[in-house]
Amino acid sequence: MARKNKKSNTSKRLLLLVIVLAVLLVVSRTCRLTGNGREEARFFEHNKTEEIQLSESLDNSNNFSDQPMQTIQPDIPTLLGQISSPSASPLFTPIEIKYASREGMYMHKEAYDAFVKMHQHALNEGVELKIISAFRTFNHQKRIWDNKWEGRQVLSGNIHATSIPDPLERALEILRFSAMPGTSRHHWGTDIDINSLNNTYFTSGRGLREFQWLQENAGKYGFCQPYTRKGDTRNAGYEEEKWHWSYMPVASIYLQAYSDSVTYRHLENFMGWETAHQLDVIKNYVLSIDKSCLTFQH
Repeated sequence: MARKNKKSNTSKRLLLLVIVLAVLLVVSRTCRLTGNGREEARFFEHNKTEEIQLSESLDNSNNFSDQPMQTIQPDIPTLLGQISSPSASPLFTPIEIKYASREGMYMHKEAYDAFVKMHQHALNEGVELKIISAFRTFNHQKRIWDNKWEGRQVLSGNIHATSIPDPLERALEILRFSAMPGTSRHHWGTDIDINSLNNTYFTSGRGLREFQWLQENAGKYGFCQPYTRKGDTRNAGYEEEKWHWSYMPVASIYLQAYSDSVTYRHLENFMGWETAHQLDVIKNYVLSIDKSCLTFQH
């Protein structure tokens, strides 16, 4: 009987041991699962954080277009208008026909954005501004210059340049209203001609109102009239051009770069190019703009 009880107690101990081991096994697995759950939670939390950071980064990148562009310092070919096509350059953008007198014109992107805003302001006040000339390549300006030099296009006063035999005098006559190739501000895409190429148009009626509006408001958008009447603020260079307006936040950078890097050896390959140095066109024409235009900050 005693042996039977002893055997029974041993069986109970073994059963208890098995139960304990089973409990320990369950607890261990539960702990591992819990630990894995925490790791998994941490993994998803980390990924979620990265998603939020990426989303914020993308959101912030969408604000770049609302911030002013940093104007890149132009190289010499850019300053001279020596590019094959503005459509292939990241600097330029096409002008929508609603802002222009014809299709196919381009402007520097920053200048164009500013003009669009100025155009809307003017329209709200009953003034319509139309761009009739904008960016020009070196070759475009060369065609204008050479046609005038060789008498194929009449000059102001209905005269032909071929009637002026002296090269210096002929160049001076053309330079009253036209730039030599490589010296035009139109090469930069920052300068535009607005509404008319006749000063008389802006002296009365609608033209006068447009000019007065520009004088009062263009500066708010960065535009300035570089070729004002010669006098206290400008004593050399081209004649007055009431139609010509320049986006100075970019043009002033280009003008400084031009002054620093362009020399007369860069101004050639057009009719009468030899007169450029003799007439000192860089100093007397390129750099001779209204003093008020020089107050714009970069």
